[in-house]
Amino acid sequence: MSAWVLPDHIADVLPSEARHIEEIRRDLLDMARCYGYELVMPPMLEHLESLLSGTGEALDLQTFKLVDQLSGRMMGLRADSTPQVARIDAHLLNRRGVARLCYCGPVLHTRPGGPHASREPLQFGAEIYGHSGLEADLEILTLALDALRATHVGPLTVDLADARIVGALLGASGLNAVQQEQVHTALTGKDATELQAITASCKPEIAAAIQSLVRLYGDSSVLEHALKELPVLPEVAHALSQLQWLGNHIAAAFPDVSVSFDLADLRGYAYYTGVRFSIYAPNAHDALARGGRYDEVGSVFGRKRPAVGFSLDVKELATAAQLPPLRAAIRAPWGEDSALRSAIAALRQQGETVVCVLPGHESEVDEFHCDRELKNVSGQWIVTAI
Repeated sequence: MSAWVLPDHIADVLPSEARHIEEIRRDLLDMARCYGYELVMPPMLEHLESLLSGTGEALDLQTFKLVDQLSGRMMGLRADSTPQVARIDAHLLNRRGVARLCYCGPVLHTRPGGPHASREPLQFGAEIYGHSGLEADLEILTLALDALRATHVGPLTVDLADARIVGALLGASGLNAVQQEQVHTALTGKDATELQAITASCKPEIAAAIQSLVRLYGDSSVLEHALKELPVLPEVAHALSQLQWLGNHIAAAFPDVSVSFDLADLRGYAYYTGVRFSIYAPNAHDALARGGRYDEVGSVFGRKRPAVGFSLDVKELATAAQLPPLRAAIRAPWGEDSALRSAIAALRQQGETVVCVLPGHESEVDEFHCDRELKNVSGQWIVTAI
């Protein structure tokens, strides 16, 4: 095999795509800063027990592992930044009130998340710690929508779910841990036949409720049907009420965004404890962003705090986002003339891209869309249209 062939689902990012990804990364971080989120930069690798403690256990099979040559301890390359940010909130910041944190950096996966997915996503995320109310959920969802809309990905759809609904029904089902895991698998595949077989030993009303979840997806009328079909359990009623509240607020704030509900949605990592969401666009292979509430995420670090957030892969987003036109540049000759060099420096200080044409390369292809050039007119270096 040739030395330059990369592993499966690992790829170089070439100039035009890299420029697009970097512009999106900057837009996302700028949007998070506008909302008051502080940037953190967790390390690429940590001791394995830190990465895979508590809610991080769900990432075990996705984590590359290696031995630290200094200590002899096992280390892992992060597969998700959320457990790291929870550690930062719990131990390094240790704030009493609300903490708004964001991050953007590569993560590594042992296996791709889908046929078109990279094993080296560039993960952007934002998280709020310290507020248990729906106001935090709404802020995170609003930030996610504003960030995606800034990249012009087209019409968006928000799909809302809640981990507490399935949890409450399984808690009342009498099923053992293996059977509950089978229910999760069947719900993910919306396999009504398998659900019927697994829940055959449950109370009839609980069995019927679990089986009905595969049908409870669509617009806001889903919540009305859920109130009729699901048993009267306090946790279920509370979750449905919160889904309705969030759906109404998003519909009012973003008239161009479609809001749907899927009460059987269990995709993503296993640490969600409440409302969760996925955001889709027509030209994307899968959800562009996923998020929700995960109040248990900091428990293993000795500080259980309310937490809600979202994350996305900037590389995946770049494939779905509208490619912006190239920023116009200025072409300049190469020379040692001090006036020419001063003129070029002044233009660059103003934020202009100035490409100096090296001797003998005047006829090469323009990669920077130079629509102007720097010319010597009567002894003065002037920018003129090409």
